Amino acid sequence: MAEIRNYTMNLGPQHPAAHGVLRLVLELDGEVIMRADPHIGMLHRATEKLAETKTWLQALPYMDRLDYMSMMANEHAYCLAVERLLGIEVPVRAQYIRVMFDEITRLLNHLLWIGAHGLDLGAMTMFIYAFREREDLFDMYEAVSGARMHAAYYRPGGVYRDLPDSMPRYDVSRHRSARTAGKLNENRLGSMLDFVEDFTNRFPRCVDDYETLLTDNRIWKQRTVGIGVVPPEMALNLGFTGAMLRGSGVEWDLRRKQPYAVYDRLDFDIPVGVNGDCYDRYLVRVEEMRQSNRIIKQCVKWLRENPGPVITDNHKVAPPSRVEMKSNMEELIHHFKLFTEGMHVPEGEAYAAIEHPKGEFGIYVISDGANMPYRMKIRAPGFAHLSSLGYMAKGHMLADAVAIIGTLDIVFGEIDR
Repeated sequence: MAEIRNYTMNLGPQHPAAHGVLRLVLELDGEVIMRADPHIGMLHRATEKLAETKTWLQALPYMDRLDYMSMMANEHAYCLAVERLLGIEVPVRAQYIRVMFDEITRLLNHLLWIGAHGLDLGAMTMFIYAFREREDLFDMYEAVSGARMHAAYYRPGGVYRDLPDSMPRYDVSRHRSARTAGKLNENRLGSMLDFVEDFTNRFPRCVDDYETLLTDNRIWKQRTVGIGVVPPEMALNLGFTGAMLRGSGVEWDLRRKQPYAVYDRLDFDIPVGVNGDCYDRYLVRVEEMRQSNRIIKQCVKWLRENPGPVITDNHKVAPPSRVEMKSNMEELIHHFKLFTEGMHVPEGEAYAAIEHPKGEFGIYVISDGANMPYRMKIRAPGFAHLSSLGYMAKGHMLADAVAIIGTLDIVFGEIDR
């Protein structure tokens, strides 16, 4: 009689459902996964080591390129760590702007996740819907920073500049009539806050559309219910954070448990799952989008009513205004020193963590008093989640591996840091 043996197969590293350069070595018994071994390191660009050769401010744009779907959230953790070492106070308006953009970033991340996860499991329309809303969010990024993705908008001590009074508008061209341009510009005629508010009014209906497509869809439920189940105790043991942990029924959210910025002043709920499967994690992330929208609304209201400074007035950390710099010798020296030598951060060490769209994202830095970090360590949520893939995939079919990778919401910039 012929000997039946398990065979080994590669999924990736260039596979559309691998969500990055993941090489997954699968040991299969027929189509059933017996063992899944993730191989990483193919995107490595030494962010932690590079930071040791850059000034504290020059290292900040590297944060955007870690999880390149959650750019400003990464910046926030870095700025918090530097601010703890410096012992400086961030203006309240800057903290509200940071929280608003943290939640805009959460929407950006979850929209890409729901679009790509849907596409992986055969829901093409989901991808197109999600990217339609992402365009408006990228326009908000562009309005404040000039860049659609890698913003470098947060700075130690606050944010680069205040919110603009106008939004970029569509021009009439050979490809766009005056009527079409006018229709596209309808919600861009006011300030940036007007545009954001208009988005928050429209967005809940968009989430309703996503749920109409997926939540009770028979095929979607067959592909996600009971797949990749992780009990709460196991989720904690595996180092899960964020939606992965809350999907297993553990109510842990740093915005509530260890508040930072102004989250303790805002009203929002923490969605929690029951069964710890792919479907529960989907439901948690969808509800998170609704809660993020609610937080953005509250930030817009506060920012309208409370003008003020958006960066610290300590000129050893943040540059003086252009007007002051051109009229005062002292300010000119501060400006010159900051942009040639960089700030000097006192000796010590600090760890700052935020509730990133993917989980707990932490930055640990050590300073020796110089103008650049002595050491940096990044605590990436995706790294812990990916390491659980072997546990989650065992006993499932080959096609379920795609659903499990999708539910992890991994991006390799932060895993291969």
